[in-house]
Amino acid sequence: MEGKTIAPIEVKMGFKWQGLLLSVIVGMAIWLIPIPEGLSAKAWGMLALFVATIVAIIAKAMPMGAATLVALVISGLTGLTPLSPAKGEVGMLSGFSNGTIWLIAIAMFLSRAVIKTGLGKRIALYFVARFGKKMMGVAYGIALADVVIGPGIPSASARGGGIMYPIMQSIADAYDSKPGPTARRAGAFLAIAVSQIDTIVCTMFLTAMAGNPLIAELAKGQGVEITWMTWFLGAIVPGVISLILLPYFVYLIYPPELKDTPKMAEMAREELHNMGPMSKAEWILALDFILLLFLWTVGDLVFHIPATVSAFIGLVILLLTNIMSWKNIIAETTAWDTMFWFAVLVMMANALNKYGAIAWISSHISSSVGAFSWPVAFTILVLVYFYTRYFFASAMAHISAMYLAFVAAAIAVGTPPIIAALGLGYTSTLSMSLTQYAGGPGPALYGSGYNSTGQWWGVSFATSIVSLIIWFGVGGLWMKLLGWW
Repeated sequence: MEGKTIAPIEVKMGFKWQGLLLSVIVGMAIWLIPIPEGLSAKAWGMLALFVATIVAIIAKAMPMGAATLVALVISGLTGLTPLSPAKGEVGMLSGFSNGTIWLIAIAMFLSRAVIKTGLGKRIALYFVARFGKKMMGVAYGIALADVVIGPGIPSASARGGGIMYPIMQSIADAYDSKPGPTARRAGAFLAIAVSQIDTIVCTMFLTAMAGNPLIAELAKGQGVEITWMTWFLGAIVPGVISLILLPYFVYLIYPPELKDTPKMAEMAREELHNMGPMSKAEWILALDFILLLFLWTVGDLVFHIPATVSAFIGLVILLLTNIMSWKNIIAETTAWDTMFWFAVLVMMANALNKYGAIAWISSHISSSVGAFSWPVAFTILVLVYFYTRYFFASAMAHISAMYLAFVAAAIAVGTPPIIAALGLGYTSTLSMSLTQYAGGPGPALYGSGYNSTGQWWGVSFATSIVSLIIWFGVGGLWMKLLGWW
């Protein structure tokens, strides 16, 4: 238009060249190594591309979606995953037709409704109002709220950072607990407690964290079918025990100076009063949520409705009642972004498995522990898998890089397949609590400034020992009662 000028577009690199260079060097180094005996050129090429992609993600060379898009294009151009695959090949776009990927995307749409309507905040305030007269009561109130909303919000960051963190912060502020000399009054304990609680809830439900459905999908490659109910059934006993014991363990080894917090319960009640009665949208969402839990637990067995179809039903209800509009759905960039890189990673993992690379890697891993009985060998694999999380700043990177090979190795040494798949699956999520950068709400909670790195790591490491004992001691006995081994 006359009188107007168009501002020039500023062109910047869409990547960090150091991270990208490192990933290229690693990928090319693997590619140029002579192909080991027993592997095809496609298997070795896909392994090189996969490792390079994981390095790019860890090094944060570019956003995760962008890194996987580059990998997708390379795999198509090189013929590693053709667009129209022949028998024995994996298709370039095969991951996008995967039902598990749609399940997690739809669950993320539903989680936006929980936050948008205020239902998640209301639930959290309700439990804090009921149990918040003591500091431990506050922790248990947050735990109960997280359990209630956990199955429908597949994001530890959304729950722990978006809902629980503001409540935790208000508690600390109410008692004048600030970063620095007064941090131990309340804020330091609550930040770590919320992180530990959120991690446990992520581990209890298949739909409580984006990485869990990825684990279920990868387990299929080893012949293990993990449904929503299977995951929950195996996790319920160690999960409940962890929610009772771990916050109290943190309370014992890292106690807050304040033990009584009557002001917090009063503040929560006042905030609930200010929110008013539940809106029509909240009631519909709550009933929709109950319906989804019912379908996810028994729908597949009784009505033969897969979990993904159930999720679609829940989403359609929200659309028809206008709790979520179509514009809300297409604007949910996090869900679409997750769906994209999820699909590419699943495609690459399936290719590695089908081309024989996973079997080759797992044979080397299993040979290193093959002299032991399967319980001992599996314990070693779990410990290595758990504590290597210190080197990963992304749950997805950790799962994508290591889960499939470790599951295959565990099965190879005689571990019952369901124990191997679920045990390492639970380990994937439990290890998220080790560091402030390992995923979930850790960055937000640590970023509040109440804890030093040494305090966070020290308390988290001590808690991780108790956590592993619960999940693989008590949890192992529970699975024995279930007849899984």
